[in-house]
Amino acid sequence: MNQPSRLRDVHDLTRRVVSHERAWSGPIFTVDDDAVVLADGLAPVRRQTVAHHDAVNIVALREGSDSSQADAAAEILMVRQYRHPVRAMLWEIPAGLLDVPGEQPLVAAQRELAEETDYMAARWDVLVDSYASPGFTTEGARSFLARELTLLPEEARTVREAEEAEFVPTWVRFDDAVDAVMRGLLHNPSTVIGILAAARARDRGYTCLRPADAEWLRSPESL
Repeated sequence: MNQPSRLRDVHDLTRRVVSHERAWSGPIFTVDDDAVVLADGLAPVRRQTVAHHDAVNIVALREGSDSSQADAAAEILMVRQYRHPVRAMLWEIPAGLLDVPGEQPLVAAQRELAEETDYMAARWDVLVDSYASPGFTTEGARSFLARELTLLPEEARTVREAEEAEFVPTWVRFDDAVDAVMRGLLHNPSTVIGILAAARARDRGYTCLRPADAEWLRSPESL
């Protein structure tokens, strides 16, 4: 009989916040300054938190008869984007913020895949969930695996703007992407996590995937 795993993150809302100040507010994130009591009898400690929209990202795979490779090797769909904070062009998987009120994560992922790559997928599963950097931000990320991909009709495609105007959706051999992660050549965390999770899922014959609407431990403080 399978035993419940002890390795399970859970919410803990018992720590008392004795003061809260919103230091800065913007459309994508806010900066909060809290004084929180970590344990009875201890003095409060100050913690600064970036309250941020959660995000979704997509590992879009094609393999077998869908692959363009002569040996039917798996391929992953990637884009290259300029990231100003790190002054770098990064190879990334399609991704976007959950910044549309009431939009479900799967719907957001489908929208982002279409907007960034002009593709849609018939099969969706959850690969992995993560927090971007839980030491300072509420931002969570859900990685989806998208398969059975087809191009959108020309009239349904999005005109991309700003950094996204430079996007050239590119199919890359999946094993090359895995190797690039392990050689330290790729740095976007969702991309690294998604590629490695997809590699593990493929090794297990995709039997470890979760439904597209699976439970998600999102921060109660996310925007």
